[in-house]
Amino acid sequence: MIDVLIIGGGGAGLSAALAAAENGAKVTVLGKTYPTRSQTSMAQGGINAALGNVGEDSVEAHIADTLKSAHTLGDEVMIRKLCEKAPDAINWLDSIGTPFSRLEDGKVAQRKLGGASGKRACYAQDYTGLKILHTLYDAALKADITFLNEYFLLNFIVEENRVLGVTAIEMKSGEVKAIGAKSVIIASGGYCGLYRGFTTNSTAITGDGVAAAIRAGCVLSDMEFIQFHPTALKNSGILIGESARGEGGYLVNSKGERFVDELKPRDVVAKAIWEQIESGEEVFIDIRHLGEAFIEESLPQEHKLAKLYEGIDPVTDLIPIKPVAHYTMGGIDVDHNHQTKVEGLFAAGECANAYVHGANRLGGNSLLETIVFGREAGENAAKFARENSEVKVASSEQFEKDRNFVAAIPQFTNQIDFYEKRDFMGKIFYRNAGIIRNEMGLKGVLAAIRQMQKELPFMGIADKSKEYNTNLLEFIEFGNMVELAEVVLVGAIGRNESRGAHQREDFPNEDNEKFGGVHSLSWKEQGVLCNEFRGMK
Repeated sequence: MIDVLIIGGGGAGLSAALAAAENGAKVTVLGKTYPTRSQTSMAQGGINAALGNVGEDSVEAHIADTLKSAHTLGDEVMIRKLCEKAPDAINWLDSIGTPFSRLEDGKVAQRKLGGASGKRACYAQDYTGLKILHTLYDAALKADITFLNEYFLLNFIVEENRVLGVTAIEMKSGEVKAIGAKSVIIASGGYCGLYRGFTTNSTAITGDGVAAAIRAGCVLSDMEFIQFHPTALKNSGILIGESARGEGGYLVNSKGERFVDELKPRDVVAKAIWEQIESGEEVFIDIRHLGEAFIEESLPQEHKLAKLYEGIDPVTDLIPIKPVAHYTMGGIDVDHNHQTKVEGLFAAGECANAYVHGANRLGGNSLLETIVFGREAGENAAKFARENSEVKVASSEQFEKDRNFVAAIPQFTNQIDFYEKRDFMGKIFYRNAGIIRNEMGLKGVLAAIRQMQKELPFMGIADKSKEYNTNLLEFIEFGNMVELAEVVLVGAIGRNESRGAHQREDFPNEDNEKFGGVHSLSWKEQGVLCNEFRGMK
């Protein structure tokens, strides 16, 4: 019997797995890709910790910067915990072999990212997430943690508000499996896939864990808050990390003018770039003045990506960029122990809302959250497993329902091409539920999404095979995306103000009297979406 089943093998999932194993749990990690392909690998800039290796810094300053960036939507208890545990997180990562960039005295190097009051982000060139991820995976393999790769999560098996395991499709056979566990941790990533074609995220990031959570009885919170990274390559949307600006890169328009402080918080910088583009300007990052030797040493990934995807050399050329969807601040609502409303079901990383990012995540805090809160979730799930008896799930009602659903999909009429609808959703989300929003645009997108929900039975698949049927899996992903899209839009329509990453041109100011410290909560009752705004729990 599995003690702790973890959904997702990225930074949060692997951190949770290692912590649970250290606490004596029998751990299995389930993922639809291999861990080394997780979204964590795309994080470039750094991981925050108040070490003070480069200039003065303090935990209190880290807490203050995070609270300020959250725009009243941060929980100071959780933020304090995150920031206080950051130095230990870096020491732990260092102890298991993370190859951080170093200062001449051997200490971990640090750089300044947007919204920070000092040089706080520890980094490994501009491959920080990738290096951390590979180190965690190596450690997990050494710890004999079991991996079920290429398993697609369908739903959580829940009885009497207790999680008993999951249902999932084994990709190589196409069979639906029921996998029992004493406790489950969701670490499946965010839902920026809604902005398909306009996101830094991989195509695998479709919100499957978040969608399954609301179906299982969990509450989702603050889903309208999506962070738009200011600097993605213009044509591909591939990330040019904050490291480029943190190391001294300039943002300039077509006239060569610098129009914003490059190290302002991401919401401010993204909005400034969007306004330049809307006025007819092109926008670029200029790192030419940093010199070829420095670029090769500190920004090698940005150098390669610009050459590969834009056909320009940033040593001599400007890098054309645009802001795109990057990170989801909202997610599965969790308590201070990282447990959801469902007993034994925990969540950590980008899929969870632990109230540390609020309306606008501070750059460098996402990797930190995956480590600190991933490990806490692992410890708490292991404790839950020790204190609760094992359960049997092979013939659960959820398993039968999901097996019948998967078997029925090939019989759908396939009158409508869901791939076209998926691309269309990405475009209208970016345009009307993106950096700048208004009620008319949001309601128009919501109407389109609800029409897609009605049309799903007419959006079948062409591939009727069972083994590695990506057509079928992408159809299920699209269903999850459509389900979450409604949640995002209802929250965005209801929040009649501008706050952090949520910018309403029809309500351009923060309304602290009505929305200060107020979160949007969404859940389902008999399959119907419910939503309300409520003050800090």
